[in-house]
Amino acid sequence: MRFFAVAFAASALVLGACGGGEKTEGAATTTDSAATATPGADAGMAGAAAGGAAAGSATAAAVTGTTHEVRMIGDEKGYRFEPANLTVKAGDGVKFLMVSGGPHNVAFDEASIPAAGKDQLAANIPNAASPLSTQMYMNPNEEVVISFANVAAGTYNYVCTPHQAMGMKGAITVQ
Repeated sequence: MRFFAVAFAASALVLGACGGGEKTEGAATTTDSAATATPGADAGMAGAAAGGAAAGSATAAAVTGTTHEVRMIGDEKGYRFEPANLTVKAGDGVKFLMVSGGPHNVAFDEASIPAAGKDQLAANIPNAASPLSTQMYMNPNEEVVISFANVAAGTYNYVCTPHQAMGMKGAITVQ
């Protein structure tokens, strides 16, 4: 009987993680058009206004440099971010593109990221589902651009919450 109780609790936890993509009022339903319209646009500000407000006093900062692409993939080779590890300059942006095998999200590990960058990174995530985590992306070609403008130098580890146990993780190093 205990086994079934534990199994039930574990199932509820997994389903809760997969269902974390509920939209808040004003959140985008497919792609975040404010974040993808122009790489230099103040995409983060629109996200903060639509429910992605960060803890602390940081305000969203627009991408001022290059926008890099990371693909979110789930297929016969497994679940992964391509590339999994990326080095960017302060001011660059990272576009996370949902390719296959969703739902996917990007959830930064609060315990491992530089404390000086936490509030700013949270402010720079448009339409965040929770601090340091994007909403869930279900369909191919959905995307989110996260600005690393005004973010402290260091390594920012992240995972896809529904596929973390399957090794879907990555790191962005900000120079």
